[in-house]
Amino acid sequence: MKSTGPAQKAGVVGDPIAHSLSPGLMAAWIEAAGLDALYSPFRVAREDAGAFFRAMARTDCVGVNVTLPHKQTALAVADQASPAARAIGAANLLTFRDGVIHADNTDTPGFLSALLARGVNPKRGPALVLGAGGAARAIVHALHQAGAPEIRLSNRSRSNAAELALDLAPDARIHDWDDRDQALAGVALVVNATSLGLAGARNLVMDWQRAPADAIAADSVYKPLQTGFLRDAANCGLGTVDGLGMLIGQARPSFEAFFGISPPDRIDAHSLLQGMLEPAS
Repeated sequence: MKSTGPAQKAGVVGDPIAHSLSPGLMAAWIEAAGLDALYSPFRVAREDAGAFFRAMARTDCVGVNVTLPHKQTALAVADQASPAARAIGAANLLTFRDGVIHADNTDTPGFLSALLARGVNPKRGPALVLGAGGAARAIVHALHQAGAPEIRLSNRSRSNAAELALDLAPDARIHDWDDRDQALAGVALVVNATSLGLAGARNLVMDWQRAPADAIAADSVYKPLQTGFLRDAANCGLGTVDGLGMLIGQARPSFEAFFGISPPDRIDAHSLLQGMLEPAS
């Protein structure tokens, strides 16, 4: 009998996509779980994304993760959407059942699980979020849902920060970008949700001496794993949470949505991905 290939097929869609760590992580989980499944990367141009998602929904693919620049398009083409995806205004997970496209956003639980894995409780004190793009929207939504007592926002465009606050955290305090160091006073958590610090981009510089000694710095960037933002915070004695935690956290519910089981606990996902990031010697 001719093989029909893996019983379950899923993937990740973006442009570019070669840098994505998701295929390596998903492949390790699939193998450890003994699944007859395949997870593939798909590079799709921005203008073709909507048609691609609709076409995939008519195949035997169970779903796809979605990364830049397609998260808004993913939500727009969906027939159904979770409250989180609608609130954030973007989807990073599409599942396909009988031609119906369902959109979700797992960046919110992903961020919270990254914090909890390091013993960080969002309720402990004020949180400062730097940025107002898609990552910031997911993080602010997560903090608001988790009961952060105060959310502070700082972004190069104050109007974008104000729009984010209006949509997701009406009580948030907005600080001008040039005054972001002043927002460190009494803060419990500081999150970089900008692209600053990404490989090839300039670092995000903060005056960490203004932050409490027990404050935590978290970064959504994971290439490089140790950004200047985190390194400077650590040098001032602050605890840090790197970007891999959020990546792993959002991948877990995606795996469950695709394959109906939790990822095997015996896989050390952080070490696996860290090894993928380190250049071969």
